Amino acid sequence: MDEFNLHLTGDIHAITAANNLLAAAIDTRVFHESTQSDKALLNRLCPPNKEGKRSFSDIMFRRLKKLGISKNTPEELSPQEVKKFARLDIDPTSITWRRVMDVNDRFLRKITVGQGPEEKGMVRETGFDISVASEIMAVLALTTSLADMRERLGKMVIGNSKAGDPVTADDLGVGGALTVLMKDAINPTLMQTLEGTPVLVHAGPFANIAHGNSSIVADKIALKLAGPGGFVVTEAGFGSDIGTEKFMNIKCRYSSLTPQCAVIVATIRALKMHGGGPEVAAGKPLDRAYTTENVSLVEAGCVNLARHISNTKAYGVNVVVAVNMFATDSEAELNAVRNAALAAGAYDAVVCTHHAHGGKGAVDLGIAVQKACENVTQPLKFLYPLDISIKEKIEAIARSYGASGVEYSEQAEKQIEMYSKQGFSGLPICMAKTQYSFSHNAAEKGAPTGFSLPIRDVRASIGAGFIYPLVGTMSTMPGLPTRPCFYDIDLDTATGKVIGLS
Repeated sequence: MDEFNLHLTGDIHAITAANNLLAAAIDTRVFHESTQSDKALLNRLCPPNKEGKRSFSDIMFRRLKKLGISKNTPEELSPQEVKKFARLDIDPTSITWRRVMDVNDRFLRKITVGQGPEEKGMVRETGFDISVASEIMAVLALTTSLADMRERLGKMVIGNSKAGDPVTADDLGVGGALTVLMKDAINPTLMQTLEGTPVLVHAGPFANIAHGNSSIVADKIALKLAGPGGFVVTEAGFGSDIGTEKFMNIKCRYSSLTPQCAVIVATIRALKMHGGGPEVAAGKPLDRAYTTENVSLVEAGCVNLARHISNTKAYGVNVVVAVNMFATDSEAELNAVRNAALAAGAYDAVVCTHHAHGGKGAVDLGIAVQKACENVTQPLKFLYPLDISIKEKIEAIARSYGASGVEYSEQAEKQIEMYSKQGFSGLPICMAKTQYSFSHNAAEKGAPTGFSLPIRDVRASIGAGFIYPLVGTMSTMPGLPTRPCFYDIDLDTATGKVIGLS
């Protein structure tokens, strides 16, 4: 458990190093371009070898090709071509790439860089995100091979030039180095459950602003190992609104893999909350409404489950509902959920006790999933085609939430126009939204309808391969609570065993 909670094979460390290398490259390039002429930049970017000859490095040919320049040596470039090649002319106000670290440090959410005297006044505001929020983590989860990862890392857009053109990691010359840092991170970690079932642990894209799914590489390895008659269970994260939707429309598109069955996990307590139960707060005792029988409260909350079932079935997969049973759940409450799930179109609904009884508590669920997989009657259907506009895709997703319309801020309109002009409108959409409600308002429980979904901003992860609209405010750097878990963590110096991570 300590290995699982801490470093595993170092994926997060590699992502942190790669992300911050790119951040350093951005600020360094802006600094050097501000202090050097076009000719001086070219001379430093392409220094002479021992024989006094200048040449382009391999990665530079990517930029030359992008610019439409078919020259083989620096000496062949005209003054205009020297300027185009050597000067990225990054607009500092357009830089979207932030530094990351794997610590919840709220005081790094907004910082100022460049205050040293050697930086000659090149000061700008930026900030830190948590490492899993890096686009590089999303790239890792969506890549299919080393070659594919190299291309995705190189295509990551960090901002725009002052002329409005996207600037990529390959433009900065760093795509290859990022791939070297990530070359071992592409390998999943093989672990096992307490009962010996093999588990591949790989990647953890921030599930609000990215797609939040297990990696394509891990899924493909697992499918190969399981063989034609085997079963692979993979996680989609959150519910049908931002878990399943992103899994189907983003991950399935890039992996070309098709799920046969979707398992929706439900609990009596969660459904009571969606039925109008008292507020639940982390660290505070549960209200008695959640631990005593109240069938009508459960039934009221099943509208939420029904929406998740109908949304998931729309993709053409069978749905099995797994009702995770707590000791305080009554038979009448469990029956109410099962009846509501079947009425909403679930293939089956099964009460599970695996938390208490291990594998034997989920045998019925396994049988139900096997039957659901054997009875697929239609192909996978996407929620939207890729060749419609960014707005049309956003609005198709909003309708699946129950929204009657979408409101775009001035900033969102501006970004949509820019990404469309830059040629990125053919990418899938990755909604950055609260997981606590179908709407943008975390307090709106159940299955709200008729609301207008506000899009505050629209951003892009071009390397990962999606556009992500921001629905409300998303924090990408958590903060530590008053009593962090580090109070309980220590090392037994006699045995070398970690204490407090179990």
